[in-house]
Amino acid sequence: MGVYEARINWERGDQPFLDKRYSRAHTWTFDGGAVVPGSSAPSSVPLPMSDAAAVDPEEAMIASLSSCHMLWFLAFAANAGLVIDAYTDEASGKMGKDENGRRYLAEVTLRPYTSFSGREPDQQEIDALHHQAHDHCEMAHSVRARINIEARLG
Repeated sequence: MGVYEARINWERGDQPFLDKRYSRAHTWTFDGGAVVPGSSAPSSVPLPMSDAAAVDPEEAMIASLSSCHMLWFLAFAANAGLVIDAYTDEASGKMGKDENGRRYLAEVTLRPYTSFSGREPDQQEIDALHHQAHDHCEMAHSVRARINIEARLG
């Protein structure tokens, strides 16, 4: 099994801390060198303590689920002899509360739009490929959120 790593870095600098009005902006650094600005969501911690231009953990979770699903879908489509020209997903997530009143990512909806060259599959074949991709996505197996897939043909 693989090991995956990310380095998360936050520094207070000269800002006060105990008043809880410190910046939540930080960076995520990945093994390939990509650096992504991170922050709390402005809906959780108001501006200016959050950075609206940065990626928040909730967005990252949704992007991770969407990306994993897409990578498996592309692989299964290629195995089926389909040539994909473009794949776009307008993914979204909804928070909920568990039985103890704690917030969690309760539902994710993937809305992949795929365009093809050559043979274009029908909706039934697309749905089957998405089902297969979902069954193989490790990220989907790692969360308790319900994941809906609303696939569209291009």
